[in-house]
Amino acid sequence: METAAERDVFGDFHGSACLGGYYGEEKGDHAGGGAMKFIYGKQDFKTLERGQETCCLLTNGLGGFSSVTAIGSSARSDHAFFMACMKAPNHRYNMIHRLCERLVTAEKAVFLSSQEFAGEREPEDGFLRLSSFQFEDCPVWVYHADGVEVIKTTAMKQGENTIAVRYEIHNHRREACHLEVIPFMQFVKKGGDLSPDQVFTCSDGRISSAGMTLYFTAGGSVKTFEPVSETYYYACDACDGRRETGTALANHAVCCTTGPGGSSKLELVYSTEPVTETAEKIIDDAVRYRKDLERQAGFKSEAASMLAKSAAQFISRRESTGGDTILAGYPFFEDWGRDTMIALSGCALATGRYGTAKRILRTFLKAERNGLMPNLFPEGGSEPMYNTVDAALLFINSVYLYFERTNDISLVRECCPVMEHIVKQYETGTDFGIHMDEDGLITAGQGFDQVTWMDVRIGDILPTPRHGKPVEINAYWYNALRIMEKFTESPEAARHYGHLAELVKQSFQEKFWLEEKHCLRDVVSGAEERDIPDNQIRCNQIWAVSMNFSMLPPEKEKQVVETVAEKLYTPYGLRTLSEDDREFRPCYGGSQFDRDLAYHQGTVWVFPLGGYYLAYLKVHGYSEAAKAEVYRRLEVLEGAMREGCAGQLPEIYDGKNPVSSKGCFAQAWSVGEILRVYEALERS
Repeated sequence: METAAERDVFGDFHGSACLGGYYGEEKGDHAGGGAMKFIYGKQDFKTLERGQETCCLLTNGLGGFSSVTAIGSSARSDHAFFMACMKAPNHRYNMIHRLCERLVTAEKAVFLSSQEFAGEREPEDGFLRLSSFQFEDCPVWVYHADGVEVIKTTAMKQGENTIAVRYEIHNHRREACHLEVIPFMQFVKKGGDLSPDQVFTCSDGRISSAGMTLYFTAGGSVKTFEPVSETYYYACDACDGRRETGTALANHAVCCTTGPGGSSKLELVYSTEPVTETAEKIIDDAVRYRKDLERQAGFKSEAASMLAKSAAQFISRRESTGGDTILAGYPFFEDWGRDTMIALSGCALATGRYGTAKRILRTFLKAERNGLMPNLFPEGGSEPMYNTVDAALLFINSVYLYFERTNDISLVRECCPVMEHIVKQYETGTDFGIHMDEDGLITAGQGFDQVTWMDVRIGDILPTPRHGKPVEINAYWYNALRIMEKFTESPEAARHYGHLAELVKQSFQEKFWLEEKHCLRDVVSGAEERDIPDNQIRCNQIWAVSMNFSMLPPEKEKQVVETVAEKLYTPYGLRTLSEDDREFRPCYGGSQFDRDLAYHQGTVWVFPLGGYYLAYLKVHGYSEAAKAEVYRRLEVLEGAMREGCAGQLPEIYDGKNPVSSKGCFAQAWSVGEILRVYEALERS
């Protein structure tokens, strides 16, 4: 029987009803390793700038989310108190951009909220009264001002576009105090800005604008007023060359009075549907949901338990297919095929969410075309985009990893026709120049089509040209052939896959090994002018060691791991290019052009660190000493989980000195790949 955490976002049970059968014992019945709680004090927000270095994230399983900084401000255009998703998972609208909060006493009014504005307007300085920000299962802010304590808690409801906020007010003064909450709204598509002529109305517990309606209930008095707007400065966007300013509008406030020496609560709930539950219940259910996730994952490590809960924030319903998917990262990315297949093992399988994993695999199973899996599902009437060489091969790997944990042969049989078609298309040739060469190796890419994960294109510039035979793609190809050799029920097909795998193995060893560098080429292009890029030391080779089926002899696998450790390793991720390469770029930031040039040219990515640690454990025979060493190194990431986004791991860091997270502050494959390492440490 599945636990509550394994239900889909609409509360129904999915997947097999016999987790006690071929699935084995449900992990949700295991006790986890205890809760990890992040507590930030005044030393963490000495200034407004410091307070905006970290944010929090809540999600609703539909693609909607809530994310503001540790001091409660919106420092990005994509920050929002309430980002609703009208069609899961990518039709997202910034409904309530931020909450302005003021505490009023007989002597004065002070801000509890913090916000930076464009122009000459002074920032709101609520961070001066913020005593602590805490995050375990819900974000909690504790304020002290003029003898009044205010505790603020927010939560989102799973499977609905509903958010709740609760204020607990403890008045130690000898006269009454008043809390005033003003929601500043946008009602615009994520990334957009308020229209100059946009009209908002507020009456009878509903707000309407731009053809959308937001319902709300309030535990205090509601006061409407003529709309007022304000324009913000987005510090976290400005440093990356994104839009620096944005506008929101308010037309109502919610007020609560607390008598002398008394205590009271102010509860608000906002939803795209009529509100049916109290803020108290929504908060309690959110905490219970995350505790269920923690128990289900069953990790001993507190960090792994927190990451298991963080992993669930990427899993979303996909309305167009009726299944589940994985969102690649917050706040920027949608669901990408490659990212989903890499993240699935850690985010769903390592956490015991086998029914979820099955639904995700079925989502992509339906979308296969010409042997390829979607790179991106556009919304509206657009067809999926298929410009990826790795997603289909990683799909086969994901089915295998699922089968390893569940023995669910029925899903294997369901997927086999598509997996056979994938291999056939790669053999004979499909779109984007993807085909098997006469040496058995896969060639991919043509013209300006970048089809590996290092896929940046800037007009006619390809900063990381990888047309030819990329190292990780051929590692995935060999792995897929060995998997199909096991899965097929045809002896003739098994012989074919096995024979082809041996050819790939022989060609790979002959063409990729660089004896003088003790590692693998990044690409075999066959072009003389590409000799230097082909031989650059990059992190992609680590997957030639970490995959279940690999082609190198043990001594060469160990050399690859050692070279990666020497040239690319940091405790926060692997560099995408060796520091001593003339094309190495030490910093990621600035304009879109500058960011794209640096993206795969030395920038540290978190997710390959998972492959590195798995490869390290493999070449050291999963010895207790090797496990202890990996545990020791993973401790550094507990600090990383405090920075950027509480409880999460980011997309990237600067290549030279990975001190601050960059890109997405929460990235699915970063979390998933590190969870795979914890799984290997605790269960191997």
